[in-house]
Amino acid sequence: MQGFNRYYPPDYDPKKHQTLNDYHGKHALGDRARKVDQGILITRFELPFNIWCGTCNAHIGMGVRYNAEKRKVGMYYSTPIYAFRCKCHLCSGWFEIQTDPKNTRYVVTSGARQKDEDWNPEENGGYAVHENDPTKAGPSDPLAQVEKTAESSRRARETGAPRIDSLQELSETYNADPYELSKRVR
Repeated sequence: MQGFNRYYPPDYDPKKHQTLNDYHGKHALGDRARKVDQGILITRFELPFNIWCGTCNAHIGMGVRYNAEKRKVGMYYSTPIYAFRCKCHLCSGWFEIQTDPKNTRYVVTSGARQKDEDWNPEENGGYAVHENDPTKAGPSDPLAQVEKTAESSRRARETGAPRIDSLQELSETYNADPYELSKRVR
């Protein structure tokens, strides 16, 4: 079990040193705060999307974690904009990713490029999330939303019914005589 008490050396003066960290010349965050005087904090950052490194042109997958240098680069209204500077694990190149609070996403600013994996929600029966044009917004009427879901379920039934019937017929031909199937397996 970890001890809860602290050792206070004889030359420790609470008026001179506010905390034991001050007395020992340490920071509460330890090695993560080695650049805190420059406004940089070392954090663990996970890539939110796939990128291509600009130095070695290698693919780096989404979810790869880095010890990133996090610093505040600006403000969007009252929300801070942070930049995460990471070193590529395949080469010695650096890349930087910034937060974009206006569009609620991340943006690669230097040293890499984001892999284009655009998914259009309108092609899949949805609405664009970050659409600024109010004429293209989703229906505000609750009945229009119900009609839309009813239409999509009707369309799914029409396209899926023939496929289900063909699969059912195929299953019936394969499993017509279970005794014969069991005999063939043995």
